Amino acid sequence: MVFKRREKLGFWRGLKELILPRGGWVRAFSYVKLRVGRLPGSPEYIARGIWAGVFAAFTPFYGLHFIIAGGLAFLMRGNIIASLLATFFGNPLTYVPIGVVALQSGYFLLGDAPKSDAERSVSRGFANAAADLWHNFKAVFTDDLARWSGLARFWDDVFFPYLIGGIIPGIICASIMYYLSVPVIRAYQNRRKGRVKQKLAEIRERAKMSSIQKKLNDQEGS
Repeated sequence: MVFKRREKLGFWRGLKELILPRGGWVRAFSYVKLRVGRLPGSPEYIARGIWAGVFAAFTPFYGLHFIIAGGLAFLMRGNIIASLLATFFGNPLTYVPIGVVALQSGYFLLGDAPKSDAERSVSRGFANAAADLWHNFKAVFTDDLARWSGLARFWDDVFFPYLIGGIIPGIICASIMYYLSVPVIRAYQNRRKGRVKQKLAEIRERAKMSSIQKKLNDQEGS
């Protein structure tokens, strides 16, 4: 399995490795690169999966990026495993710049006048939306009325601008990664094929020498 671990991680350890992977981010990126390079299929087939995964990272559906990436890869006839690995483009190091670019693009495309930080705060929008969800959940079991103001503001100020604004940057970044990936994957596959051919040639040569040596031993024995 691509994502299976030998040992299960606890919640806090898993959260820690999500923010700071074991061995650092350089090793984590190298791992993803190695996995992508070993995937079967043509470079274009794998790169279409990468396109889907990178684009999914620009959507505001956190927690669903795997599903979105896999669905896009399926529709694009790309490698689904590559799409799942490519969602790694969105990580704790890139989520902030991705969010800023997506939100600002969304405000621009929607013609939304800029507001002050006090009036439009992403963290406050999440907090208010979460508070409404918790309040509405408790209202099911009490006489309180459901409250939607925080969720409505979150939709208007954060989610919808993020959704619209992430489309163009997502397409641009995903397309760049596609065109960069194709020659890199092709070179890696050719180099790997060369190593495999060399090993097969060495095995055949050793088998040939062993056969010759066996014949010589048989002749000496007779």
